Amino acid sequence: MTITIIAGARPNFMKIAPIISAIQKAATEGSNISYRLVHTGQHYDQKMSDTFFHELGIPEPHANLGCGGGTQAEQTAAIMVAFEKELIQNPADLVMVVGDVTSTMACSIVAKKLNTKVVHVEAGIRSFDLTMPEEINRMVTDSITDYFFTTTEEASNNLRKAGATNDQIFFVGNVMIDTLLKNQKNFKRPAFFDQLKLNRSGYFVLTLHRPANVDHHHTLKELMHEITANVRDLPIVFPIHPRTARIFSELGISAKNLHIVDPLGYLEFNYLVQHAKAVITDSGGITEETTVMGIPCLTLRNSTERPETVAVGTNELIGTNPRNIRPALDRLFAGQWKKGGIPEKWDGHTAERIVEHLLALYA
Repeated sequence: MTITIIAGARPNFMKIAPIISAIQKAATEGSNISYRLVHTGQHYDQKMSDTFFHELGIPEPHANLGCGGGTQAEQTAAIMVAFEKELIQNPADLVMVVGDVTSTMACSIVAKKLNTKVVHVEAGIRSFDLTMPEEINRMVTDSITDYFFTTTEEASNNLRKAGATNDQIFFVGNVMIDTLLKNQKNFKRPAFFDQLKLNRSGYFVLTLHRPANVDHHHTLKELMHEITANVRDLPIVFPIHPRTARIFSELGISAKNLHIVDPLGYLEFNYLVQHAKAVITDSGGITEETTVMGIPCLTLRNSTERPETVAVGTNELIGTNPRNIRPALDRLFAGQWKKGGIPEKWDGHTAERIVEHLLALYA
């Protein structure tokens, strides 16, 4: 069995690393399984791409399609054109896509049009918010996927409601947590940690990149004011996304406790999260990591495709209204934040289960 694995953006890299390791282990034990890794180039900033390959021990891609930049439509088209040529030249039994980025959707469409079966890892998650590009990517991908690997039973149920059958759905857990648990002992203190005199549980980590929060100058400025004014003068470390940096530079936002830093590698970023008082974010994946590490997380969104991080974990949806920030921070400082737990099968063995199911399907 030959599997073409697609990676395109930072969240993908964290998900493919343990899957590749599990495939390699199965192959050395005599199983008929091999892979070809295709990097679409969707993230072309070194900190957002190359660093993750190095830190997570991911082998060099067999192909890099170099499809970075452009609008979403331009990038989707470029990936489809390039991946069609790649798959024709290097046929596979399965194309494995992960997550919900542009590459996920684009490559799944190409594979199906070339009559190649599609496997979707992290299938079935839904925010039910069609203003989010990722939600469209998820829905399109799952509508043509052959085999679904899900992070929760709720995701499995979403697929059943959409018409998928039980023999297509495999509840395996969260492969990104495999990466987190494997690398936790290797987390690396960033160089600025001591320079900024950061102390354990004595600072906040902030990440923002979603259009609803960063594309409108007034909204971003108001969010930043509420955050910086209500963290009781604790330092805020803001590894700024390239998208956000372009807009942020136009606003002249500054505060004595706000520290803007470049994007961090996986090991440095998660060291920062692990030792923070809390994380303020609009990311989805980070809410999974904070849940497992037991770090309070305030999510500046009105919906989430990862409801288990709220129902079980340490995450709370604060919404996009800046006025909601102060009450949430007041609860945090009052010691009233929930402790949270860890969702079922988020145990570090998800990739092994995925490979076991694939071998059984193609036995």
